[in-house]
Amino acid sequence: MSQQSQQSQVNEQSTTTASPRSAARRRQRSTRVAVAVALLVLAAVLVAGGIVAGSGLLQAVTGVLAVVLGAAATKITHSELLQSRRDAARDRAQQAADYAALTAKRSAENAAFAADMKRRIADRQEAISQLEQALSAAQRQVAEQTRKLNAEARRADLAERRHGEVERQLDESETRAAEAIVLVAELEAELDTLRAELATWQQAAAKRASA
Repeated sequence: MSQQSQQSQVNEQSTTTASPRSAARRRQRSTRVAVAVALLVLAAVLVAGGIVAGSGLLQAVTGVLAVVLGAAATKITHSELLQSRRDAARDRAQQAADYAALTAKRSAENAAFAADMKRRIADRQEAISQLEQALSAAQRQVAEQTRKLNAEARRADLAERRHGEVERQLDESETRAAEAIVLVAELEAELDTLRAELATWQQAAAKRASA
C-alpha cells in the first residue's frame, strides 16, 4: 500500500474520531468571536454616544470604557488564536500517531503475508522435489521393464519350444511396462501442476513485495 493511501486512511480515521470535538471547538470559537465583536460594537456605540452628548466627562468615561472593551475583545481574539494553534498542533500530533499505528499494522500484515508465501513456496518446492525423485524412479523402472521386455523378446526368438511360457512372460512384461508408462505420465502431469502453482505464488509474492 502506498504512503498516499495510508495517509488518506489516517486522515479519514482522524476526521471521524475528532468530529465531535472539532464541532464543540467550532461552537466555542464562534461564541468567543461573537463576544469580541459585540464588545467592539458596544465600544463604538459608547464612543458615538459620548460624542453626540458633547459632555467632556462623558466622552472621557466612554473613551475609557471603549479602551477597556477593545482590550477585552483583543484579549479574547488573542486567546482564540492561541487555542486554534494548540488545537491544530494536537490534531497534527494525533494524525501522526494514527499514521504510525497504521504503518506498523501494514508492516506486520506484509511480514505475515511474506512469511506465509515463503512457507507455501517451500512446501511446494519440497513436493516438487519429491515428485521429481518419484519420476526419476519411475523412469528407471520403465527403462528396466523395457530392457526386460527386449530380453524376453530375444529369448522368445531363440526358444520357440517355450513359446507359450515366453508369450506369457512377454505379456506380463508389456503390462508392467504399460503401467510404468501410465505412472510416469501421471507424475509428470502432477509435477507440471505444482510447478504452475509455484510460479503463480512466486509472482504474487513479488507483486506484494514491490507494492
